[in-house]
Amino acid sequence: MSQPAALIEIRDLVKNYGRVHALEGVTLSASSRAIGLLGPNGSGKSTLIKILLGLVRPTSGHASALGLDSQREALRIRQMTGFMPETECKIPRMSAVQFVTLAGQLVGMSSGDALARAHDVLHALDLGEARYRDIDTYSTGMLQRVKLAQALVHHPKLLFLDEPTNGLDPKGRDEMLGLIRDISSRKGINVVLSSHILHDVESVCDELVVLHRGRLVAAGPLKDIIGIAERAIEIRFRGDRATLEGALRSEGLSPRAASEGDRMVVPVDDVRNTAPVLRAAAKCGAQVRHLAPAQKSLEDVFAGLIEGAEK
Repeated sequence: MSQPAALIEIRDLVKNYGRVHALEGVTLSASSRAIGLLGPNGSGKSTLIKILLGLVRPTSGHASALGLDSQREALRIRQMTGFMPETECKIPRMSAVQFVTLAGQLVGMSSGDALARAHDVLHALDLGEARYRDIDTYSTGMLQRVKLAQALVHHPKLLFLDEPTNGLDPKGRDEMLGLIRDISSRKGINVVLSSHILHDVESVCDELVVLHRGRLVAAGPLKDIIGIAERAIEIRFRGDRATLEGALRSEGLSPRAASEGDRMVVPVDDVRNTAPVLRAAAKCGAQVRHLAPAQKSLEDVFAGLIEGAEK
């Protein structure tokens, strides 16, 4: 029995714009429900998405999405995928429902089906009451939702989201990420989320592709890339921090600072040997509420990956 095609398959992909090397020999295969495409601005993320959609031809190499070749089957790919671009995409003096309906018609839906689906998607994205308003009057958050709606109107199998939280305040960012999580986990639509914001990728995706200056830095399951930090224990406690730190030092340990007031990371020789930490807590009367091997944050891992790529 043959294995199903990967969601995204890329081999030796190169894209040059004159002397600018946007992508340099990228090779990867990704199949998770939610894939994070992570990298600093200018790392090649948008170029990679446009090649996968058949909007840009690579200088050399091969790319496919949903098992379809990005050069020979570009139209079919665009019929089966949705694309929310980073840049603004609106038509002046057009209402949201007109705009989303047009997006549906452009991928081959009948006018009636596109209109009905536009109403459904706008309601689902909390724009039902504003759907007849001119989108020129929309806030940034509303415009981002309209961009998401036009990408969803035709029931895509794969959704490309290029910096979907651009320009949003913290509340708007959380709401957008919640919508994306729901689309991926409950609606059965595969998602590729491109972002330079670590939190966005970590909160939505289960597979990660990291680019830097057009090169592939890392690719694989998010949990594998983050991994478990070696020889460190994370504790959450109730009590006086300074007193607990002193007690830990008396046990020969060197606790590290953490952003949360009730959290501390303690490097140890063996994460299975928690006795020194517990003795220190008992000495100073601190209550240990959580004790486990410390996990690296995506921010720590990303900084290390980029630092290694620049050497």
